[in-house]
Amino acid sequence: MVKKLGREFFMKPSIDVSKNVLSKYLIRRLPSGKILAGKIVEVEAYIGPEDRASHAFVPFRLRKRGIQKITSRNRVEYLEGGHVYIYLVYGMYWQLNITTGPENYPECFLIRAIEVNRGIKTGKDPLSEARLASGPGKLCNFLKVDKSFYGENIATSKRLWLEDRGIKISKKNIAATPRIGIDYAGSYWARRKLRFFIKNNQAVSGPKLLSKK
Repeated sequence: MVKKLGREFFMKPSIDVSKNVLSKYLIRRLPSGKILAGKIVEVEAYIGPEDRASHAFVPFRLRKRGIQKITSRNRVEYLEGGHVYIYLVYGMYWQLNITTGPENYPECFLIRAIEVNRGIKTGKDPLSEARLASGPGKLCNFLKVDKSFYGENIATSKRLWLEDRGIKISKKNIAATPRIGIDYAGSYWARRKLRFFIKNNQAVSGPKLLSKK
């Protein structure tokens, strides 16, 4: 049974939502009416103003004074769970994030990879179909998602939403590792295991863990 994910799914802490969203489907309806879809297999959690890798990071001495870091770039992070926070890196790659938790507390998760399966083999590599969206930049390119989605309400959007298709992933099949490309955040935050992905899935973008047989 297919169920569209509503607001309540995103109102929990980012770490919880990040784990629970694995195996859910990300759906995109193009202006033509064509539907693109993929199973979410890899995400990263960003857990608020104390997280040095977050765009909303505020040093402790300032957090104690109630100071927030709200800019034209990150203001959507402060919306309640279920809103799209999208931004450009290296001037060319869009990164699709979704906010989590209550309003005014900036948490979100980055969707790093989805598994695409349209029954089509592209090129000579039999795995190339699954890897069409195996990375945050490739994902946004495949789904044709850009800045126009900034602030989009996932719970009500007609062009981008998430579905639960009844696929269950056991805890033993979920890997947790450090996030990718955040060495600038310092050793503690660079080592924290806030990247979650489905083991053995070929669409995972970064280092993979394989289940022992």
